[in-house]
Amino acid sequence: MNTASNVSREAATSESVAPAIDDAWRRWIAENLLLDASPDALHAVLVQHGFAAHDASREVDAALASPYFQGGARLRNRVRKRDWALSVYSALGRMRDGTTGTDGNVVIERRDRLPRDVFFNEYYCQNRPVVITGAFDAWPARTQWNFDYFRARCGDCEVEVQFGRDADANYEVNQPQLKRTMRFGDYIDLIESSGPTNDFYMTANNTSKNRASLAALWADAPPIVEYLDGESLDSGFFWFGPAGTKTPLHHDLTNNFMAQVIGRKRVTLIPMSDTPHVYNHLHCYSQVDASAVDNAQFPAMQQAQRIECTLEPGELLFLPVGWWHYVEGLDASVTMTFINFLKPNDFTRTYSTYHEL
Repeated sequence: MNTASNVSREAATSESVAPAIDDAWRRWIAENLLLDASPDALHAVLVQHGFAAHDASREVDAALASPYFQGGARLRNRVRKRDWALSVYSALGRMRDGTTGTDGNVVIERRDRLPRDVFFNEYYCQNRPVVITGAFDAWPARTQWNFDYFRARCGDCEVEVQFGRDADANYEVNQPQLKRTMRFGDYIDLIESSGPTNDFYMTANNTSKNRASLAALWADAPPIVEYLDGESLDSGFFWFGPAGTKTPLHHDLTNNFMAQVIGRKRVTLIPMSDTPHVYNHLHCYSQVDASAVDNAQFPAMQQAQRIECTLEPGELLFLPVGWWHYVEGLDASVTMTFINFLKPNDFTRTYSTYHEL
């Protein structure tokens, strides 16, 4: 049952006159009835908050009798049917051989130089993650990229970075307001002199400016043509930050490659089929802090399958569309991400939940 503290209302105006039940409380009643809270439990909460017993009974009964509520209940039942279908996929995924390591934890398969047809048939089209090794060993970036090289090639270029992330709990949602421009060389100096922090980070959200500013680096990370379309205008996204950077738990609307060039990142993944358990409250974001899950506040998260992966330099992680993931930089790191696969990767046209959920 959703807690009554989430409902905004006027305080009781006197000890002798019970407050009126307003529309905010009516929404609370309807939502909790749809979540299968018992009418008696709702009645008790309303009385506890100062409403007259007969008013509480009338409102709960009115909600149950409302044709609007009954229509909502039918839609709820359809959603539950879809949740059941997702739960079947989740259970079948856990049965797959080779998904559990010697310590009993779920692992992501690592495949060396995975052939194109195997990748697409067994992972891309089956919505399964995989770590591919050896896929971009030939990149000049693998041997040339370091801080001094960046300074020499692009040190005077103006780049866009997000700042003030530590002061904003919703830094990912509010990232358009956190953008700042600066010399790339100064940003490199800042990373070198800082300890672990999430306060500043250059991410894919800054690519519209940085792709042009750092164009001299792009030739060092050419398309991985075994899997990607080299003629596509989506030529990759550049991520650069200190140890301690975080990308909160969310899912993407496309399939993604993460090519780890410098440093290590820890990635926590949750299958798309476990979406009902991750407290998706807005667009593609979760309310859960995946770095320290509060199971008391978010008990359903215990039903979600969490898979951890430490991505090393030279490794390529395939993140399937819809899979939830949380990413944390273990070192100062550089990552290139790509979405220009050889197979179709546009799943946004059928997506309509950009709003609050």
